[in-house]
Amino acid sequence: MNLLLMILAAVVVAVLLAVVIVKFVPLKMRWLVSILLLAASIFLAIKIYEGIMEPIKFAKEKKVRYAKVIENLKLIRDAEVKYNEVYGTYTKSKDSLLSFIDNGRLALTETKNIEEEVEKVGGIKVKVSKKVVDTIGFEPVKKYFEGKDYQNMFNVPGTDVQFELATGRVEKVAGLIVPVFEAKVSKEPVLKGLSRSLVKQELEAIESDQVKGSSISVGSLTEVTTGGNWPPFYDKGDASAKEE
Repeated sequence: MNLLLMILAAVVVAVLLAVVIVKFVPLKMRWLVSILLLAASIFLAIKIYEGIMEPIKFAKEKKVRYAKVIENLKLIRDAEVKYNEVYGTYTKSKDSLLSFIDNGRLALTETKNIEEEVEKVGGIKVKVSKKVVDTIGFEPVKKYFEGKDYQNMFNVPGTDVQFELATGRVEKVAGLIVPVFEAKVSKEPVLKGLSRSLVKQELEAIESDQVKGSSISVGSLTEVTTGGNWPPFYDKGDASAKEE
């Protein structure tokens, strides 16, 4: 919109200047006016070019920044999922989650089918197959985070803030209450230093190929999910993919 107004203003000014030159500027002074007009034209061309390139540069820089933020959110999500496997719930304590990665253990299980004789009505015995799950060992949680900077996963890359971490419980189906978690950060500190007008538009994004809403988040406190609010290409490690 700003670019369109700039172009319209340039056209109007050019027409007015042409009229003024023809009617009021002496012939011998028109060379000076021509130089001034040339300088003004170059200035306007630069401004129009910048107006065209600004949203393009914004989109590229935004995706690079978001990709780094999302990588940390994925680490938090993975840690919460493992924590839930062990304790049957999630935690909002960042220290507890870091300690769990460093010191926690996951049970290794084996499922077997065994047959048992069950006595039915009339004294008839039949063989029934059932599954039995046995714990056969343990493995460290840290194994799943090798080579990953999980110690700094709560720090939002490129900012001086940390992710908010919260937990709750929601009704999955009638009568079944399950734990949920959410980690999030506002887009504003992530996009700090970029065009304010474009940042404002980004905070209101609702399209399916964008990070929806005013925050970047994973999990939810209102529904049962461990997914994030970002489009699929971020999960493919393609921060350069284009958002139309």
